[in-house]
Amino acid sequence: MDALLLNPDSAPLTRSIDDYPEGIIIPIDKPYRWTSADVIRKVKFAAIRHFGKKNLKVGHAGTLDPLATGVLLVCIGKATKLAEELQSHDKEYVAGVTFGATTPSYDLEKEIDRFFPYDHITAEGVAEALPGFIGEQDQVAPLFSAKSVDGVRAYELARKLHAQGKTLDEAAQELIRVSKINITELEVLEYHSPGKASSQNSPSHCGQGDITTPAEAAESKASSRINVTDNSALGLPRAVIRMSCSKGTYVRAFARDLGEKLGSGAHLDSLQRSRSGIFRVENALSVDQTLSLLKNDR
Repeated sequence: MDALLLNPDSAPLTRSIDDYPEGIIIPIDKPYRWTSADVIRKVKFAAIRHFGKKNLKVGHAGTLDPLATGVLLVCIGKATKLAEELQSHDKEYVAGVTFGATTPSYDLEKEIDRFFPYDHITAEGVAEALPGFIGEQDQVAPLFSAKSVDGVRAYELARKLHAQGKTLDEAAQELIRVSKINITELEVLEYHSPGKASSQNSPSHCGQGDITTPAEAAESKASSRINVTDNSALGLPRAVIRMSCSKGTYVRAFARDLGEKLGSGAHLDSLQRSRSGIFRVENALSVDQTLSLLKNDR
């Protein structure tokens, strides 16, 4: 890979994109409640001004959900040709999973739609269930996702069906093709028993990096279009799980399936992509750090 790989200690970029004939790759720690497209728009505007090139190509390798943080690989110039290869690499996530309730989106973007028994769920039970998810398997993606269904984004269909009061799990199984995924590692990092105080989007995940809280997101110009609910006051049991997996794996769908395996329901309450291929979140740049390398001070 001959593209320039940026890190937090990189020097500011020169003014000529010709100085980077193979392009530039920037691992960015995507902020909470920002879409991947929000990040691209911000970086592309700054890069066009910095290099003085209106038709400059800027893209990313692997979308992250708005309520997720972590490694988003942004490619500039000829490095955009590497996006498909970069996207194919395995990923690592740190996921917060709340048990005893489900939401239509399988995360906090939608309100809880059903409650389930959870008194039987324990840290040991969660740990014992995880090996059953290791290996190659079929997965049905959430209907609230960017999957294409006959040329239409699945989330567009989901919003219509949700407004009509239809069951989205059944609709997903009927509309979305099953994908082949591979989960290689699963580990419980934390477990919070029912009734105990547990902060969703907790920044402490065994050294895996910070996960931005909703309050911090408001300060970082997070998109007001992205809804987020707060179910932490319900005192439901919660686990923080580290997962290594292949591309195309929906961690929200894993949370759904884990809840079902444990005889309950579950939804994702936080998600960080801690690694994408060789790129780790500890070495990723913030949006502000990226913009500082593309500062237009002519």
